[in-house]
This record gives sequence, C-alpha cells and structure tokens, in this order.
Amino acid sequence: MTKIISFFLFILGLTFESLAFSTPYPSGEPFPPFKIVSNLYYVGNKDLASYLIVSSEGNILINSNLQTDVPAIKASIEQLGFKFADTKILLISHAHADHDAGSALIKKMTGASYMVMDEDAPVVESGGKLDFQYGNDPDSIYEPTKVDHVLHDGEEVKLGDARLIAHRTAGHTKGCTTWTMKIKDKNKSYDVVILGSPNVNPGYQLINNQTYPDIAKDYKKGFEILKSLHCDLFLGAHAGYFGLERKYAALKKGAKANPFVDPEGYKRYITEKEERFMAELNKQQVLNRKANG
Repeated sequence: MTKIISFFLFILGLTFESLAFSTPYPSGEPFPPFKIVSNLYYVGNKDLASYLIVSSEGNILINSNLQTDVPAIKASIEQLGFKFADTKILLISHAHADHDAGSALIKKMTGASYMVMDEDAPVVESGGKLDFQYGNDPDSIYEPTKVDHVLHDGEEVKLGDARLIAHRTAGHTKGCTTWTMKIKDKNKSYDVVILGSPNVNPGYQLINNQTYPDIAKDYKKGFEILKSLHCDLFLGAHAGYFGLERKYAALKKGAKANPFVDPEGYKRYITEKEERFMAELNKQQVLNRKANG
C-alpha cells in the first residue's frame, strides 16, 4: 500500500510540475508568430510581448514573460523555423513577473546569457522579493534567476550582426529598460524602439516613497529620454502599447507600408503617458499638502 501511495505521489508531482509550465494565464491568449521586419520577429502572445532578434551567431530573446508562457514562446520560435536552443542572449523590459518569471526556465532550456539593467538585477535575483511595490505580493514572486551580465544605461548588447542599446527609463521599475536598434530592410533603414513601460501602476506612491525615494525623479528623466529617441518602428513590452492586433491585421492584408512603422503613434503614446504621470503626481502632491495642513 505504501508503495502504491508513493508511486501515486510521484506521478502527481510530475503532473503538477508539467502543469506549472502549461497552465493558461488570463493574459496569455496565443498570437501567431510573425516577422515584423528583417531579422526582428514577434513571438509573444496577445498581451505580453516577446521579440526574437536573429543574428549570424545565434538569437536574442527579449522578455521571457510568465513561466507558463515559455512553452508557447518556444513553439513560436520553432514555428518560424528557428531553434529555441539558438537563443544565446536573454533580455527583459523590466523586472515584473509578467515579463521575467519565465527567465529561469529559459536559461535552463537554452543556456542563454541573461542580461539585466543594474537597478533591476537584484529584483530578478530575489525572484521579485526586492521589488519596491510588489515584493510582498505572493502572486508577483517567481523563481530567482542569476543575472549573467549587469547592464548599464546606454550599454550596447552585441551578438553577431545584431546591435541593441539599453536605455534605463526607470519609474515603472527601478531598472525599466527601453531597447533601441537600427534595422535595414530592402534598402530602408528603421530606428526601432521597444518601450519598457512608462505606466504608473495603481497604488504607486510618487511622493514620500520609502522604498523608492527617487521614483518621481526617475519617471521625469525617463520621459525625457523617451522623447529624445528617434522612433520609426514602435513596439513595447505589452501589445496594447502599439496596437499589435490592428497592425498585424493590416500587415496580413498586404499593406503597402509596414503598419508597425508608426513614429506619430509613438509620440502620442509617450505624450499621453507623461500627461497621466504628471496628473497623478499633482494629485498626490495636493493630497499630501492637505494631509499635512
């Protein structure tokens, strides 16, 4: 009887482990993988964006998303005709579970070198426990992952003929990273911006924040950086930032111009988010003055 129970528990354990990698998440609706332009591909889902940059010496993956999303990312890469094992560098937009909880698994599966912005690296290596906002939220904790290379603002990441620049656009997280790269395609050159996140989440304390004293200062600096970037091709950490579904539909219909080339959409999005940030900051400052007489 004891042997039967032990065997049952063993099988249950295997089943639970496999479910941990495949259980669907509300935002994890699948989306067809596709070429955006040249060597840049979309391999995320309807909400959480992941990008594959193919180079002459292997591939770069941006955003591991949730651990449950990893099998779908792998399948998307393979559907495009590439090998998941050729993922040599893993990057993220910022250290929140919906963008980096799958990193430990991807590292184990591919051996990729994990590169993270300096201020987000401790959060990643703590499995989210050092996050200034969500460190005590059980739903935001994930498997701690060793960072192989700590990035700094303005640093270039190189692999073969692929080049990306890491811009620290902090506020959303202390090391939130916006990625830029230049891509040539059919005698055209594009400045690509993959936006980290300029959003102020519900509950963010923009003044008197003991766990992130410079949060408002960092947001302001981040917006100045984002406004200074030249953007042709607008992408981001979430598909909703840049209208993935609408633009993909236009691409599939054979639009003459690549619909992801959207410099004005980028400018509008940054302006809107900066205005929302300033409105929230002003509101909190007024409430603080009232509270202190």
